[in-house]
Amino acid sequence: MSISESLLAPNPSAVTGAWSSDRHRRSVLWIVALSTAAIVFDGYDLVVYGTVLPTLLSDSSQLGALDPGTAGALGSYALIGVLVGALSAGAFGDRIGRRRTMLTCIVWFSIGMAATAMAPSITAFGVLRFLTGIGVGGLVATVGAMIAEFAPAGRRNLFNAIVYSGIPAGGVLASIAAIAFEDAIGWRGLFWLGALPLVLLLPLALVRMPESPRWLLARGRVAEARAVCDRTGIPMPDREISEVGDRIGFAALARKPLVRPTALLGMMSFSGLLLTYGLNTWLPQIMSEAGYNAKGSLSFLLVLNGGAIVGGLIASRVADRTGPQRVIAATFCLAALALIVLTTKLPLGILLFAVAGAGIGAIGTQVLIYGFVSNYYPTTARAAGVAWCAGFGRLGGIVGPLIGGFLLGAGIASSTAFYLFAGVALLGALVTTAVPNYSRTRE
Repeated sequence: MSISESLLAPNPSAVTGAWSSDRHRRSVLWIVALSTAAIVFDGYDLVVYGTVLPTLLSDSSQLGALDPGTAGALGSYALIGVLVGALSAGAFGDRIGRRRTMLTCIVWFSIGMAATAMAPSITAFGVLRFLTGIGVGGLVATVGAMIAEFAPAGRRNLFNAIVYSGIPAGGVLASIAAIAFEDAIGWRGLFWLGALPLVLLLPLALVRMPESPRWLLARGRVAEARAVCDRTGIPMPDREISEVGDRIGFAALARKPLVRPTALLGMMSFSGLLLTYGLNTWLPQIMSEAGYNAKGSLSFLLVLNGGAIVGGLIASRVADRTGPQRVIAATFCLAALALIVLTTKLPLGILLFAVAGAGIGAIGTQVLIYGFVSNYYPTTARAAGVAWCAGFGRLGGIVGPLIGGFLLGAGIASSTAFYLFAGVALLGALVTTAVPNYSRTRE
């Protein structure tokens, strides 16, 4: 049982996953839809760089001469920004609120994507990728806390999976956009598309995204929490009895009973995001060097993220019934198996099936990890817990593209990268099994 579920005394409708009214259902579904739409553009930002990378490597007139090592570093700059943004959101999200943090992040990364589309040089491109990543990281760290505090308990893993499936859905969107439009609008046009949330999503979020009543209660703002519940139909949460005392945010993570599980959850996220970013950045180039044409290489990226969406949603339903921990360990193992299959010279149909399995085991696993983490922590430390895992995990996201760039730049066979990624997946499975449940954190 997760810490937050152990510490709360939710009403019966929350336990069963039932809706207290049609207005309650509509309000939560609006929150899920807006959060998903926002996260789609995180996934778009993640993958769009991989889709334009072959163009930037082959045509020095775009930004300048670019070698694989520099390209890997550019892929990591955005992830350094994501780390900074995630940790910043963890520091502020438990103090200033979920809604304000989320709206700020939507504005930030939209402007960043627009500015990146106008980058005149490799240096400017790298700086703007870093700045854009700050907004993306803050958003990823915030939406998990939002969903955990709004969704009925029996549907939390499903709704978290729906929201964080926006990451691979954004990857699919970036792949389709590159295949269909890159010849017409160029790589800069693909980055302009990433700025659309500023005009399409922000106005809706201002109207339809309420503050979390559970967060308001945790801050002692009872009247405001009641007003939100009256307006949205969301049941008034029961008061939370916290075993971390009056410590808020990162201060609660650094002490018992949260310090050990926090370290292990961070390592899980490190493994999942190393796989996610490593494969999304370099899979098209690896397949291109294996003899597939440019559009065929992008199709592998499409299958990778499509498999993650379908598999992640199916796995989340299993997680709601059996608990997420075993499911996450199993999907990590699936990633290892699929990556080993990709080193063989099997027919294309089998390779595509393996790529889909790798998508489930890498990106789909990270979706499940976010759901697991956001439901593991009490309200006073939830944003910090999700931010820690998103932020520390992004160190894995930084390492993933660098590994691919180093191996390809050194002329090492692509199968070596797949074997290395498979080892990371097995490590992730082992760490997952070591995460203590709530009863063990008291020992």
